[in-house]
Amino acid sequence: MANYISGNSIRAGHVIVYNKDLYRVMKAEHRTPGNKRAFMQAKLRSLKDGTQTEVKFRADEEIERATLEQSEMEFLYEDPTSGYCFMNSETFEQIFIEADVLGDVKLYLLPNSRVTVEFHDGRPIGVQPPETVELKVVDTEPQLRGATVSGSGKPATLETGLVVTVPQFVDIGEVIRVSTSTGAYQERVKG
Repeated sequence: MANYISGNSIRAGHVIVYNKDLYRVMKAEHRTPGNKRAFMQAKLRSLKDGTQTEVKFRADEEIERATLEQSEMEFLYEDPTSGYCFMNSETFEQIFIEADVLGDVKLYLLPNSRVTVEFHDGRPIGVQPPETVELKVVDTEPQLRGATVSGSGKPATLETGLVVTVPQFVDIGEVIRVSTSTGAYQERVKG
């Protein structure tokens, strides 16, 4: 049974069927141009080949939202030839997911972290990490003398390769909390 939503109901993160293919909505913005009808401007990424496209949906247009099965899984390790290995927390079954399916999510994965894997017709199509992750700073510039807490930030490279802007007081070796939805620094984790 197909699940349909209106054009106005599209939100970032939804997986929809568009032109008979699956697409993840990366960004959705409601627009009302002058005296014309309102529409939803959506940036879509194909789950088949990763290409991105922008589409305008009428407010009253019906769009099929893909039915996804979700499974709680644990990330185990990365294999250079097979991809990223995940284990089902209940059945202990292991699956490999390719890096291009994961996209930027791979920058938030540490071994033994728990995630939600989304499946469509038995095939993994995406991974939802927790809202925040704690990652160690492996490289950043030293603190500037006289820099205030509210001053400008500096780039920091984290243990997964993610680069975020952090306050001046954050040093190499410290653990920070990062939002997985925005990729932004949230706070320093107390040891």
